[in-house]
Amino acid sequence: MSTPPGELLSHTPALRPGILLSPALLRGPATVHLIKEPAAGASFEVGEKEYFLISRLDGVRSLAEIGDEYARAYGKRLAAAHWQRLLQLLGTRGLLAGGPPRPAPEPRSGGPFEGTVLRGTLRLVADAHATTGRLHRLLRPVLRAPVLLPLTAVLAAMEVVLAAHLPELARDTWWLVRQPVALVAVCTLLWLSTAFHELAHGVAARHHGGTVGEIGLRWRLPVAVMYCTVDNYRYLRSRWHQLAVAAAGAYANLLFLLPFLAWWAALPPGDPTRRVLSGLLLLGSVQALVNFLPLPPLDGYTMLGHALRVSGLAPESGRYMRLRLRDRPAAAAYPRRARTLYLGYAVGSALLVALVLAALATGLVLLPVH
Repeated sequence: MSTPPGELLSHTPALRPGILLSPALLRGPATVHLIKEPAAGASFEVGEKEYFLISRLDGVRSLAEIGDEYARAYGKRLAAAHWQRLLQLLGTRGLLAGGPPRPAPEPRSGGPFEGTVLRGTLRLVADAHATTGRLHRLLRPVLRAPVLLPLTAVLAAMEVVLAAHLPELARDTWWLVRQPVALVAVCTLLWLSTAFHELAHGVAARHHGGTVGEIGLRWRLPVAVMYCTVDNYRYLRSRWHQLAVAAAGAYANLLFLLPFLAWWAALPPGDPTRRVLSGLLLLGSVQALVNFLPLPPLDGYTMLGHALRVSGLAPESGRYMRLRLRDRPAAAAYPRRARTLYLGYAVGSALLVALVLAALATGLVLLPVH
């Protein structure tokens, strides 16, 4: 294999400041990394070997030094053509310092509204990152372990109390669905809880170093929900920080219920207001806890992907299971970790869906009895 020219090997190229590199992610049978240039918003995947080289372009090490490290790690020395293709790729994508940056995407035209009356989005703030930044500064004193740990214990205790009163909550909720005015009030509060859910994702992202792209309202009539687009938190190095951002929404849903629990506990059983609050607490708890299920598109699915460092867990599990049925040698070629994770998720998610459906069917059968 030819040796790269000395002039090329002496170069010390560097990535443009601010380029984001993700931790290793399993996708299918391969381990990949994501690379993103935040200003342009473009991202792409590279393999382990490419990441090994790209992550070492720091403007200090020469290509010769990086090539020596690569040869020690992989037992193979790179040819000049490989270096040239790699640098050309990075330069074309605007990732190298000193090169022309990739053009930023054109701002969305037509104002904050997109779509139709029946289906569309409405951007609610001009600068979502700045808005969540102000919220983060306000909430920063409570976003610390000495506050969050006991608060989490209180929320867990709340769910234990509600579970102990489940028959009462179920009876009152069945009563509530036949009270149109009270039901509208509860649904309005639950909708407000979803807004807190989305903002919590944004505040948690700001707290841990992520960015927020957009806050708005999305609707497909008759349903309309708030949304908060969180960018770049997949590139956070800490797995715990990624999990915290993903879990923040459901955590905010539970926190939203806490004052209503105190109100509910202060009223005697059978009180009409207590019965309305029972419905709110039961439906709100279901809303929050269902979000922790590891099924797409729920937050629990995102959390599981971060915990396992897997990208596209559900579709890749489906692809692997189809290979097991149609092409056993191709499935057997997957690394052992990939085979274990994809088979485990395919079986586990199917069982979970069956359990959820069975629980719903049981609830529908038993609830009217009371």
